[in-house]
Amino acid sequence: MTAKLYPSSRGTSAASAAGKSGSYLVELHGVSRAYGCVQALSNVTLQLAPGTIGLVGNNGAGKSTLLKILLGLLAPDEGHGTILGHDLRAASRTLRGQVGYLPETAGIVPGLTGAEFVTLAGDLYGMPHRDARRRAHEVLNYVGLGELRYRRLEEYSTGNLQRLKLAAALVHDPQLLLLDEPTNGLDPTGREALLKLVRDLIAETGKSVILCTHLLGDIERLCEQVVVLHQGRVVTSGSMQQLKMAVGEAYEVGWTGESPAFARALESLGGDVRRNGRNGWWSVAVPSGFQPQEFFRLARAHGVVLVHLKRQEEDLERLFFRVTSEQEQGR
Repeated sequence: MTAKLYPSSRGTSAASAAGKSGSYLVELHGVSRAYGCVQALSNVTLQLAPGTIGLVGNNGAGKSTLLKILLGLLAPDEGHGTILGHDLRAASRTLRGQVGYLPETAGIVPGLTGAEFVTLAGDLYGMPHRDARRRAHEVLNYVGLGELRYRRLEEYSTGNLQRLKLAAALVHDPQLLLLDEPTNGLDPTGREALLKLVRDLIAETGKSVILCTHLLGDIERLCEQVVVLHQGRVVTSGSMQQLKMAVGEAYEVGWTGESPAFARALESLGGDVRRNGRNGWWSVAVPSGFQPQEFFRLARAHGVVLVHLKRQEEDLERLFFRVTSEQEQGR
């Protein structure tokens, strides 16, 4: 059981900070960034309210570049924006004092103990050393590493290193947490434990979180808002509920018998028809008010037998593959 996390004297909520400068936690307009001839981000425009935000995309989609811009470590080549009310181009040092960052890579200092490492993070975030040292013990207790605080980092397991990095991100009581692949390398038990820790942290403190991960189930469980990046562009963003409502109604359909005419009849219903790569059934979008009995009528008319019929609730994985494939087809 983890300890309660008490706010430091520096802490204010992200929601109140956003409220001082507008209703958005993050606001970007036409942000682009290139590395030589490689365009990492292209014309990114976003307005994100305080809360829990999932950032998803394939490798090379621009997620890490976007996080570095939000941290103030990189300046955009074009465009402008604010985070927590700070101009991205002008307030990087102040901004980094209000944002906690859990990097994907190990990022540890060999030879230090857990307490020394988290204290060092507090020093780097600009805390007085005495406050950083005291706070380090508090957050190590909170993430469940109190008994390991004097153990050297080389002796930490992968799961404990992830908890340690979370403690370092929390030490200065930031208004916003940027978590880059926080469950990377963890086994199912460790992943579940860390997700519960983050979920409890959000519920207990009300901090805003931007979670960047390729594990779409993690985002679906923790996040209220989603941003999907593909090849440096935002292909969709919004609340989880809004994105699912925009999809409309669909059914998962399976049948026996070869009948191209039946497939064409399904297409005539007016929606998208495509094979689901995960289980081999077909996904069939239908118009509002559609009655599933129509599937059986069409099957009889074309000499096929339905063996599977299930109303489809679009999860984040289906949403991700749908919007990225639409982007590819539209190129």
